[in-house]
Amino acid sequence: MAAPDALGGPATDLWRRRPRPFRWMKRFLPRTLFGRSLMIMVTPVVLAQLMATYWFYDRHWEELTKRLAFGVAGEIAMVIEELRDDDGEAERAATLARTASTMDLYITWLPGEALPREPQRVSGILETTLARALDERVRRPWRIDTNVAREWIEIRVQLEDGLLSVMSPERRLFSFTSYLFIIWMVGSSAVLFAIAVVFMRNQIRPIRRLAVAADAFGKGRDAPGFKPEGAAEVRQASAAFLQMRARIQRQISQRTEMLAGVSHDLRTPLTRMRLQLAMLPDSQEVEELKADVVEMETMIEGYLAFARGEGTEAPQPVQLDRLLREIAGNARREGAAVELVVGDAEVPELPLRANAMKRCLTNLVANGLRYGKRVRIGLTVGPETIEIAIEDDGPGIPAARREEVFRPFHRLEPSRNLATGGVGLGLTIARDIARGHGGDVVLGDSALGGLKAVVRLPL
Repeated sequence: MAAPDALGGPATDLWRRRPRPFRWMKRFLPRTLFGRSLMIMVTPVVLAQLMATYWFYDRHWEELTKRLAFGVAGEIAMVIEELRDDDGEAERAATLARTASTMDLYITWLPGEALPREPQRVSGILETTLARALDERVRRPWRIDTNVAREWIEIRVQLEDGLLSVMSPERRLFSFTSYLFIIWMVGSSAVLFAIAVVFMRNQIRPIRRLAVAADAFGKGRDAPGFKPEGAAEVRQASAAFLQMRARIQRQISQRTEMLAGVSHDLRTPLTRMRLQLAMLPDSQEVEELKADVVEMETMIEGYLAFARGEGTEAPQPVQLDRLLREIAGNARREGAAVELVVGDAEVPELPLRANAMKRCLTNLVANGLRYGKRVRIGLTVGPETIEIAIEDDGPGIPAARREEVFRPFHRLEPSRNLATGGVGLGLTIARDIARGHGGDVVLGDSALGGLKAVVRLPL
């Protein structure tokens, strides 16, 4: 088996194909860096709070409730034993009076009454704990009523000759400090979450600015106010972006200047050749030489147009529907059959390099008119992109060879005759300009029977 390769190989492909058991969890994770960073910061805090709350509920609140319930049940059992030893109503009334003053329990004797026969269903941890305490300490039939009065609980115990009604305040059976603990936990979590949100926004803001600047540069725009800020790693990435942008702009400028210089140097001998040919008597050989000079000048203009595709023209707001009307009008004045379909949708202004975009669209229209008799231009506004479709009724291009025509100086027609195919830079310049604006040019089949070139530009 081949060894693993950093650039890909059998081992790498096998690792990529292995099933990942927790891959489904990605659907529930935040997609933004802000959301994921906030989740990383808040999740451990929330888990710690939940664990502390569970421990408090399980160990403190439940244990405290159990002790309070067993204490009240024990006092009720003691009162029952005292009442059993009392002789007469006077002693019984004295015992109940001492109970009210010392135990914070209000006990009433109900002679001759009895509890319902059906067993009581208890719910909640308080009733369940109190029921267990009554079973263990009192050991007599009982009935609990938590709705008898606000902040009071009634406990009725069946004796031999009547019922013992015990009114106990909730504070004897329930610790209200648990609510304070839960409020404290929730409040502290909310404060920590707010601090984390503010902190993460300040940390994410430089990354967002870097992303906006990179996106603007990719669309051919500039971000003059961008500067490195934020954490050390973000500053390092921002500085690397500024250096990359400066190098790319310098390379584009050098390429444009180089081709412009080469064009100027070539035009000088071509001009001398044209003058010398004009002074020669007319002949077949002279006419052929003149045609060669014209072809060379056309090729030089094509090279310059290719170089100017990413020139230093500043972006400015452009109304695409007006630009398309101007291009269609220029073609019609030359006798071409051009149809423009804009539609009723409102076309927003886009920051474009106007001359470069006009050259891109003009090249596509000229390419359609070169091979077809009729061209249709359509404009569609989408939620995120604007599409300009240029269709013709020519022979079209086979689907397998559509990417080839975007290579510089490549022509499907093998001859170098300018009358049949140009210099092979029209579609290259068009895609170069579109991609310089963050878009692209793709080819497809036209409803007119020929080729369809679609220019996509981001909003």
